Amino acid sequence: MENKQQSPLSWSLAMLQRVSSKTDLNVAIANMRDRYRFTHLVFLVVRPANRADSYPFCCTTYPDEWTSLYLRNNYFEIDPIIELSRTGFLPVDWSNLDRRSSRVRDFFKEANSFDIGRHGVTVPIRGPGGERSLFSATSNLSRPEWRKLRMWSNQDIQVLSQYLHEKVLSVTELRETSDYQKLSRREQECLQLLARGLVPKRIAPRLQISESAVRLYLRSAKRKLNAATIYQAIARASFLEIIQT
Repeated sequence: MENKQQSPLSWSLAMLQRVSSKTDLNVAIANMRDRYRFTHLVFLVVRPANRADSYPFCCTTYPDEWTSLYLRNNYFEIDPIIELSRTGFLPVDWSNLDRRSSRVRDFFKEANSFDIGRHGVTVPIRGPGGERSLFSATSNLSRPEWRKLRMWSNQDIQVLSQYLHEKVLSVTELRETSDYQKLSRREQECLQLLARGLVPKRIAPRLQISESAVRLYLRSAKRKLNAATIYQAIARASFLEIIQT
C-alpha cells in the first residue's frame, strides 16, 4: 500500500527494492511516472559491460506503437538522445538538443504524433564496468510548468536513474555482482544525511565534525562504491541497503 507520508523519492526507492523481474520493472516505471506526474518514463540499457550487443533491454511507458516503430526503423541511428550515452555525464533538457538536421527534426515531429511528450530530460549513466544507460522523463506541461517540475524533481531523477541502473542490470543479469569496499560508520552517516537532503555544512554540526571532514568522508564513500558522482554513490549505497532513503 502506498504511504502518502513518504517523499516521492523514498516511495520510489522502496518500491524498486522489491523489484525482482522484468515485469516488475515495467510496473515500477509506470508507478513512478504517475507519482511524479510525468507523461512518460523510459530506461534504456545502451551497452552492457564486456558484451558486444547494444540496447539489450528497455522498459518504458511509451505507446507500444511508437516503440515498435522506433525499433523497426532503427531510430537509434538518428536519435540525438542516444549520443548522450557516449559523450555526456550530466542531465540534458531536450530543448538543448541539436535539431539542425532535417532528419532529427522529422524524427521529433513523428515522435510528437505519438504524444510522447513535448518536453523531456535525459540522464546518462555510466557504470563501473563501462556499461552505459539512459533514463528519460517527458512531459506535456506548459514550458513554465515543465521548468518547475524539472527543478522540483532534478535531484530525485538523478538518484533514481543511478538506482535503476543497478536494479536493471541485476534483474536482467547483464552484469555480474560487483564487490565494493565496506564503508566506515562515518562514511555511512555522511552519505545517509546527504541522501536526506542535508548539505555538508549542515551535516558537520549534526555529526560534530568539520565540514572538510564531511567532504572527505563523502569522497571516500564515493571511491569505495566505485561511483562517478555523488548521486551514483547514494543510489548504489541504497541499492546495497547500506543507507536508507
